[in-house]
Amino acid sequence: MAALQKVALVTGAGTGVGKAVALALAKEGYAVALAGRRREKLEETAREAAPAKTLVVPTDVRKPEEIKALFAKVKETFGRLDVLFNNAGIGAPAVPLEDLEFEKWQAVVETNLTAPFLCTQEAIKIMKNQTPRGGRIINNGSISAHAPRPYSVAYTATKHAITGLTKSTSLDCRQYDIACGQIDIGNAATPLTERMAEGEGVPQANGTYMIEPRMDAEHVGRAVAYMASLPLDANVLFMTVMATKMPFVGRG
Repeated sequence: MAALQKVALVTGAGTGVGKAVALALAKEGYAVALAGRRREKLEETAREAAPAKTLVVPTDVRKPEEIKALFAKVKETFGRLDVLFNNAGIGAPAVPLEDLEFEKWQAVVETNLTAPFLCTQEAIKIMKNQTPRGGRIINNGSISAHAPRPYSVAYTATKHAITGLTKSTSLDCRQYDIACGQIDIGNAATPLTERMAEGEGVPQANGTYMIEPRMDAEHVGRAVAYMASLPLDANVLFMTVMATKMPFVGRG
């Protein structure tokens, strides 16, 4: 009997960490569903993943109906789902907490917290009813799930909340042979972190600015691929992958 083709779904797969993880999973033999807002970026990822099987599904994760359509398409195409990487996320403008506009707060919450919750629900529905049963859900937490940067209340609050989502999913889904873990990433070199390495750098807790070291996003991809490779009776609940010399470990 031929080995079962394992299937992964990555949100925010067009750029940065999502792209790195999608390529790493493809390299490990997964068929990978690529979700994100921009079709052209998803198709770039798909080309780089060749000859692996890929499925490009443009998706706005702030729209629940598009999330449902995404998972329906994955099930229709591949018949199962083994790994979900909840990765898509945004930040808000770096302004004093009391000046953050409600609409900006709401956009971050919808993207970074509500969308992973809805994706998790849809993944569970597939994973608990498939044969073989079960699967793995991996959430992108961030160093901000542990400690904030200045003027980052929306992003930080949602990433702290992702930790709660991870723990609840891990507990509630044991009965279905679904494992859930979280990867907390510090300073991966992506378009979103370019400002860390430019000009005067980024704000620090003591009010100064500093250039911060970054690491290749490929290392994140390898870490998630390792988490995904474990049998379902083993789980990495939390993993931190960070640039060794970033200022996280210490006092601001």
